[in-house]
Amino acid sequence: MEQPLLSEKRSEIDENERLSSYQYVGRTGSVIPTASLAGMDVSIEEIRSATSFSTPYPPSIHAPLISSPEPLPNEPAIPNQSPYAADYGPYSNDFQRQLLDEVEIRELLIDHIGHRCCWGSRPARTWKIHAVEDCNVYVGTLETFLEEREVIRETEPYLGGKIDGKDNTPELGIWELDLRSQFPVLFVPYKETRVEIPNSETTEKCSDCAGRGDIPCPTCNADQEPGFYKENQMSQCPACYGRGLIAHRDGSDTICTKCDGKGKIPCATCGSRGLLKCKTCNGSGSLLTRKIAVVKWKTLSTRKVSATSGAASVPDEIFHRAKGVQLCNTQAYQCTPAYFADSFFLNTFSSDVIADRASVPPTARVICERHTISVVPVTRVTMRHRHQSFSFYIVGYSREVYLKDYYPARFCWGLCPCLEWLKV
Repeated sequence: MEQPLLSEKRSEIDENERLSSYQYVGRTGSVIPTASLAGMDVSIEEIRSATSFSTPYPPSIHAPLISSPEPLPNEPAIPNQSPYAADYGPYSNDFQRQLLDEVEIRELLIDHIGHRCCWGSRPARTWKIHAVEDCNVYVGTLETFLEEREVIRETEPYLGGKIDGKDNTPELGIWELDLRSQFPVLFVPYKETRVEIPNSETTEKCSDCAGRGDIPCPTCNADQEPGFYKENQMSQCPACYGRGLIAHRDGSDTICTKCDGKGKIPCATCGSRGLLKCKTCNGSGSLLTRKIAVVKWKTLSTRKVSATSGAASVPDEIFHRAKGVQLCNTQAYQCTPAYFADSFFLNTFSSDVIADRASVPPTARVICERHTISVVPVTRVTMRHRHQSFSFYIVGYSREVYLKDYYPARFCWGLCPCLEWLKV
């Protein structure tokens, strides 16, 4: 009698070893066991401190599980799983269905039409509800939270004084900067900060003026070779055209007041000095250059929707913003496909989402990833009157109505208080 017990225990151990190779998928809001990750618990402080390392991030941040995400407020949790399967496995129908009666369906459609001034409400009120069909949709996302660093140079006129150069201490590398105080909340859409790299200041000769602080005047010394100029260059007086005298209609002449009778005036740009102060270095002849680290934190998103043929005409954006039931929510340095023991479809769908992972720029490093799969309840309603019919969709637990193109009572020729609304 003991032999079968040993065989059963051995098969149970083999099954546990097989399942341990998969990433654990827990219910939203439940406590995910971490016995297999002993010594690998990761805190937010460890994640924030990751930016202070010049080498790859610490191994603890690369653990397959970072945290057990909490459900969003008012978001349905994963219900109890039942043994029966529908088209896509037990998860396709195993959640709280949208139980809508005829009154609720008509109220939702009338409210949707009420926001369109040229649509009549009679079909929504009077047409017969011919069919109500459940065509639920699966939404998969993979969010990659990364940090990108690049170096730019800033220059300004050097007016003397002490500089923070390499003579003090060696210059820090861009990934050696400690930015823990700047680290944002995980999976923030975008944040950018700029930090001066210590010991990166240098002085150099201004290239625009070759270190002289002045440049030849472009007005009176335009034809001179670089580095050469002439002083006291005069230009013809525009008032007397170089005569020094102003002619009048009665034949008399008077001395030109603009040039005092000389016929020439100093250069209006430089005062015949021949030189202008260099605007790049402000006349100092030297520039102070420093390196600035531009650090960007951002989240790259990969989204996929698996819809049945009944909901294929609804844009994916409608499903992404709809509220549904979250089947899995895993967070790790690099997420792997989720494993559902009784749904081959969900396993394949999760693998497809992971396979479409967004490419990471060469100047960036991945902090962590988050992978979610949700099922969004979608109800397709068909209304019919005689030989006419139209369909619309009720999406998510927020019950958003989507009506694609055709609606039988549209009045768009300028009579915006629709006659049908006025019951004329």
